Amino acid sequence: MPAQKLKVHFIGIGGIGVSALARYYLAQGYRVSGSDFVSSEITTALKKEGATISIGKNIIPKNADLIVYTPAVKIPRIKIPALSYPEALGKLTKEYFTIAVSGTHGKTTTTAMLALILIKAGFDPTVIIGTKLKEFNNTNFRMGKSKYLLIEADEHFASFLNYWPRVLAITNIEADHLDFYKNLKNIKRAFYKFIGHLPKDGILITEKSVNQKELLKVKKILKVPGDYNAYDALVALATARALKIPDKISLKALAEYKGAWRRFEIIKTKPFILISDYGHNPQKALATLEAAREKYPNKKIWCVYQPHQYERTYFLFNDFIRAFRKAPIDRLIITDIFDVAGRESSEVRQKVDSQKLVKAINKESVSFLPKDKIVPYLKKEVKSGEVLIIMGAGDIYQIDKEL
Repeated sequence: MPAQKLKVHFIGIGGIGVSALARYYLAQGYRVSGSDFVSSEITTALKKEGATISIGKNIIPKNADLIVYTPAVKIPRIKIPALSYPEALGKLTKEYFTIAVSGTHGKTTTTAMLALILIKAGFDPTVIIGTKLKEFNNTNFRMGKSKYLLIEADEHFASFLNYWPRVLAITNIEADHLDFYKNLKNIKRAFYKFIGHLPKDGILITEKSVNQKELLKVKKILKVPGDYNAYDALVALATARALKIPDKISLKALAEYKGAWRRFEIIKTKPFILISDYGHNPQKALATLEAAREKYPNKKIWCVYQPHQYERTYFLFNDFIRAFRKAPIDRLIITDIFDVAGRESSEVRQKVDSQKLVKAINKESVSFLPKDKIVPYLKKEVKSGEVLIIMGAGDIYQIDKEL
């Protein structure tokens, strides 16, 4: 049956991963519809691109040929073929020469950097990534005409075990998503299993593949600050070398990289410098704040942090304490924990909250403020020339517009 006559419906189409896959099907000529509980910039953009969007309820159209749903929701039993987002993406990885980037953190930036290298090297890849890139018209997807597919491979729920890459780059393996994995040992076990998906002639890039001596050299050419961005660039560079791409091409692409949506994204510079960042685990939060101090050594730095998920805050509580005690900034405001629907246990919810985290950090420069009071407070207190970082993976970025 011709692709244009097939209809694919996406449940949770506003998600950063699901929306990229919806764009793939749109580019292939399918009729695409989708639903989500709330409207967003992503759902609005998809509507303009040709998708039929319904907001508020997950209504499954009876004439759909395929349902693709986010793992965050449970769907009822239906006669229509249904695949989770990882399952649907997994099918694509078998149809292409797939290059996957995974890791506890850094995978989005590494994927973005590698995408630009592959494009400049003439690989013309199809790209599915967990953020919006300026180079992709502020979307999370690029349709290529070659055999190459570059994806960001998420480890949560062991989603990446659905993917079958020919090349796999792993940025790092650390403790996160402990609501699912329970401990670091299980996380490592899942990554090792994923590595086993490589064919015999497959390519694996890990921290051992990276030449750390090149960190300062790469750092000098990047527009984005911080050792963590330089490290991600080295992982992208090592992957490019494994694909026989000359360093001259890779370094030029890295030097032109403008950064990604909500990854140390500078929103404005006057009257104060406003930065939006996705950092949601302790290591990434600290790395971002250290990068801010490195970039702005003599400026007063504020950070508004929204913890993402009760489970993550509970299991990594001591790590958050250490990270925020060490953070080289002047003021830290922690707001209420972002409640992730379908992923929070009532037991954990009763054990942790932002006020407890602030009390445990025990620094005069760290305080709690409810989300609805943040904007009025910041407008009054943040002075011209100072730096304000809005950080978190939830909805805290929405206050950027109010500022």
